[in-house]
Amino acid sequence: MSASSPRVDPVLLLWKVARRFVDAEQTLDIIRGADLAIWPGQTVALIAPSGTGKSTLLHMAGLLERPDSGEVYIGGTATSTLDDKARTMIRRETLGFVYQAHHLLPEFTALENVMLPQMIGGLDQREARLRAADLLRFLGLGERLTHRPSELSGGEQQRVAIARAVANRPRVLLADEPTGNLDPATSERVFITLLSLVKATGLAALIATHNLELARRMDRRVTIRDGLVVELD
Repeated sequence: MSASSPRVDPVLLLWKVARRFVDAEQTLDIIRGADLAIWPGQTVALIAPSGTGKSTLLHMAGLLERPDSGEVYIGGTATSTLDDKARTMIRRETLGFVYQAHHLLPEFTALENVMLPQMIGGLDQREARLRAADLLRFLGLGERLTHRPSELSGGEQQRVAIARAVANRPRVLLADEPTGNLDPATSERVFITLLSLVKATGLAALIATHNLELARRMDRRVTIRDGLVVELD
């Protein structure tokens, strides 16, 4: 099955979404009816300069902001009119987030950082521990399970953050410059790890990046132009 002609429904679909901001003097249209569909197992690079609406698009895809018009479908479910409790449940069960800063809890070990979201989601401690350990070993951190963030390198911290993001087995991974704080060699290792994880789990991944070399290795590349999502060659 090719990325360009999938036979299944998209797991993430933004349909004619628009987002505008109003201040005392003007209305600023950031996103103007944008469309974007991503299928399971597909990696999509979002390459867009600052100020074009990249973060706004990610926030709408992650149900952190509501579109002013249009619809965001997650697994075929329309989300824009759901109440906050239902949207939070979808975020917890279906979406994973990775940011430029790892945001690990400093007082907990790598293993505990990955266990916590699972236990918050209702998994018992034993199962959460097993799943967290398996994920961290897959990401090459089997020898670092009991290390706290301050004892890990930048790349190791970000790999723990990736493990935490997928610990609850989401269907969609949203990443905002996940290698932006890392040196080139470490960025490469983290990126390869991230792609391997996406392919192994069948996640759909939307990854914002300014790194064109990394973007070229994803299945698709899109940008934001005049408030619309545009496919790149």
